[in-house]
Amino acid sequence: MTNREKRAVVLLSGGLDSATALAIAKSQGYACHVLSFDYGQRSLTELNAAKRVADSIGVAEHRVLRLNLEDFGGSALTDTNIEVPEQESEGIPITYVPARNTVFLSLALGWAEVLHAEAIFIGVNAVDYSGYPDCRPEFIEAFEKMANLATRNGVSGEPIRIETPLIDMTKAEIILAGGKLGVDYAETVSCYQADDDGRACGQCDSCRLRAKGFADAGLPDPTRYH
Repeated sequence: MTNREKRAVVLLSGGLDSATALAIAKSQGYACHVLSFDYGQRSLTELNAAKRVADSIGVAEHRVLRLNLEDFGGSALTDTNIEVPEQESEGIPITYVPARNTVFLSLALGWAEVLHAEAIFIGVNAVDYSGYPDCRPEFIEAFEKMANLATRNGVSGEPIRIETPLIDMTKAEIILAGGKLGVDYAETVSCYQADDDGRACGQCDSCRLRAKGFADAGLPDPTRYH
């Protein structure tokens, strides 16, 4: 390994968690190559938030890839015929997008290999994770193993790590950590059905977890609601 800069690919949705993961990667000295996805999600305002966050934190580059996951549907986030639930539900919620993190990490892996990046950062969380199976440590460990079996870099001595700095943190701990790093959470959008101005519904699972996080952290909630 030469003395070149440390590089990381960072997945950024524009939400609270991914913004914090980006700030952590930057604080660890990585040149951050940021990747966001327009995947047919219900709320595109989060992509505007991702741009604001990337500009605010300062990154090497920020790319947005278009994926047509709405062609498959199967989720309230990609199929407008399925309503976003506003009540807590048991099991895996209908807002789970089939194989989303597997798809996102696979594309991030391809870019990381081209960049000879050391790591991919993703803001998954196994504490306040809404029951999504692709946010669990077991999934991340399995993907990292696969990544280093399937890539030229992995088999030639340049392993790529999947970094999950938020994996064991509560939402309050995430907010406090990001606050220390200067993350402006007013710029982030977490709501599953935010309006065109980025205002949150205040009713969906994501809104409830976010609001509880600020309350538990003892901080004012900067979220704009409609």
